[in-house]
Amino acid sequence: MNSYKNITAKSDAPPLPVSVSTTMHGLLELTKPRLSLMSVFTASLGYLVHFPLTPHFYIFFCLTVGTALAAGGAAALNQWMERDEDLLMRRTADRPIPAQQIEPEIALIFGVCLSSIGLAILWIGTNPWACSLTFLTLVVYLLVYTPLKKRTPYATEVGAISGALPPLIGWVAASGGPTTYGWILFGILFTWQVPHFMAIAWNFRQDYQKGGFQLHNLGNPNGFHLARKSFIYSIILSLFIFSPYYIETTQPNPGLLYLISACLLTVYILINSFQFLNSSNRDKSAKKLFFVTIIYLPLLFATLVVDRFL
Repeated sequence: MNSYKNITAKSDAPPLPVSVSTTMHGLLELTKPRLSLMSVFTASLGYLVHFPLTPHFYIFFCLTVGTALAAGGAAALNQWMERDEDLLMRRTADRPIPAQQIEPEIALIFGVCLSSIGLAILWIGTNPWACSLTFLTLVVYLLVYTPLKKRTPYATEVGAISGALPPLIGWVAASGGPTTYGWILFGILFTWQVPHFMAIAWNFRQDYQKGGFQLHNLGNPNGFHLARKSFIYSIILSLFIFSPYYIETTQPNPGLLYLISACLLTVYILINSFQFLNSSNRDKSAKKLFFVTIIYLPLLFATLVVDRFL
């Protein structure tokens, strides 16, 4: 998931001396702070949804730190693996490796170290379930999703698996193992990612074409298939967010606050995904859908956490 920005590529720039501050900034950027923060945010919320039953602040601290390091390490390794493709795309050409701020070998070592330390903290400070699911996230993201991006547009669903595991990781850190409620959180984040990323894929389709990625290519040049996929997954997402009310779980059902929030957010995302499907200006509607999904997730999860405390 990437923010919209305009970048001037510097693919032919000769190597320049790199200062310590530039190197440190480059290492920070390797971790994709905003994307990694999303993983930490959803893992933390997964824990906090269960929190009233398990108030262990040490576990929560280790979960947060371990998830942050593992996510940052995964981001660094992903950029190491895709450094040649990043150089070809305008929106990624200023990343630390193609911009020659960080040597590829340094990025590799940095990513392995961060991921390993994060996994160790999760193993020691939480439980084997949380550590194992984090390791699975790394494997799916780096060894399955990353190479598939250049082969099939359905790599999106594979990437959504790794992106949806953090709330389940937070849940199992609190509960000791996966339960129906934990899988519901996984389902919410899995289905949310598809309309979110389809909007990105459409607006950056030219960049993806240059980089050799297939994420935007569903066989229809006008984006209809991308938009249809967004709308279908928005409907499935709506089923997931109401599922705690009709699926029997060991956890208390959400209250009125969550129900009102879920209803409003469902209408909001369905309207915008439908507009993406039927709009004559798909570029504009895709950008709007992107920002709607950005607002949608934190509001939904935050309301679920607050509702649990109330």
